[in-house]
Amino acid sequence: MVIVMAPGASDEETDAVVSIVAKAGGSAFISRGVSRTIVGLVGDIDRFQTLGLDGKPGVAEVLRVSVPYKLVSRENHPTRSVIRVGGVPIGPGTMTLIAGPCAVETPQQTLAAARMAQRAGAALLRGGAYKPRTSPYAFQGLGEDGLRILADVREAVGMPVVTEVVDAHDVPLVSRYADMLQVGTRNMQNFALLQAVGGCGKPVLLKRGLNATIEEWLMAAEYVAQRGNLDIVLCERGIRTFDTTTRNTLDISAVPVAQGLTHLPVIIDPSHSGGRRELVLPLSRAAMAVGADGLIIDVHPAPEEALCDGPQALVADDLAELAHAVRAFPPMIGRQLAAAASLVA
Repeated sequence: MVIVMAPGASDEETDAVVSIVAKAGGSAFISRGVSRTIVGLVGDIDRFQTLGLDGKPGVAEVLRVSVPYKLVSRENHPTRSVIRVGGVPIGPGTMTLIAGPCAVETPQQTLAAARMAQRAGAALLRGGAYKPRTSPYAFQGLGEDGLRILADVREAVGMPVVTEVVDAHDVPLVSRYADMLQVGTRNMQNFALLQAVGGCGKPVLLKRGLNATIEEWLMAAEYVAQRGNLDIVLCERGIRTFDTTTRNTLDISAVPVAQGLTHLPVIIDPSHSGGRRELVLPLSRAAMAVGADGLIIDVHPAPEEALCDGPQALVADDLAELAHAVRAFPPMIGRQLAAAASLVA
């Protein structure tokens, strides 16, 4: 932490700041310039933040130099991590496709969507048994029945399951069925839920909140990591802006920015950002080009009958194009498509 003293701050004011820091167990180093004095602090940053230093006489500004997200930061873990879900890698060197129905509706629909996803190159199966919706009247998911369907489909197709958990009390239940737990955008700052998935022993997919800054997103990941779980994958899924032509605005720059700040893998959800089927493929290509570690995509055998997000779900013709893209593009940037779970040694 660095304290910038105001121009003309007296020696007494600077000494008072140094004394406060020393009493809090820290060390202060003074650098006097031509017009300003800088005080560098070493010690417990969180403790320093409780001292009200920015309100002390003569203080112009207090700047935090080290990042507050210690466990997920590249400062403390410079090598980027590879997270494995049922043997499937997500991270540098690979491009991992996660696909399936937005919501689990029936065994037949889920199995059909899984087979479609697998033919397109998906290594992991996504599917929602619990669906937090804006409207209380919208389909909320099948709950444990949906989890059982996902487990049965996993056995049939050999794809590990990624599914959302929306309540801390449900974490043990969902963990019994899922290979990876998803924390959705509306729950990114549900701190009780973050702590619960941090202790579940399963990899976590953490989506960025609708209005969250990248630092807030990484701090949410820190809540998970602080409970001992560093198997975290970040997912950029679009943020809320003034534009209404897409469901959300895909922040494509979030991928390289986040990858520069954290060692965790970063993937993109082009389905929920675009919100329309015709946008998913262009956004997927952009995601691969910018260096995303994976994609998570909605697939449905009959989108016109879908109980949730049918307009953004890919169908057979779209998936043929997606299959070509995820096989052709990654090798151009030094990556390879992650193998389906049943093919992982």
